[in-house]
Amino acid sequence: MNNAIGSFYNWYKATLRNNKYRWVLVLGTLIYLVSPIDISPDFLPIIGWVDDGLLATLLVTELSQMALEHLNKRKQPGNSAANDAVTVEPITTIEA
Repeated sequence: MNNAIGSFYNWYKATLRNNKYRWVLVLGTLIYLVSPIDISPDFLPIIGWVDDGLLATLLVTELSQMALEHLNKRKQPGNSAANDAVTVEPITTIEA
């Protein structure tokens, strides 16, 4: 059972980091969270909420990790995204 959970986690993480499927997976996760059809139905107290809680935690953790990596990449010196800042030229006036 532990191997199945690890395999699911690795698949979820890899798919979430793929630009092509990221938003499909996020949307699918959100639909799963609000849907009454689950692996363990939500009408069962605590047991029904565990799978939703784990999936929501996994989604938030991975998205925040990706956001932090993106911000750190932009802050690195020599990175073209960080050096693309707009430069403002001083305004010169001509007096007659």
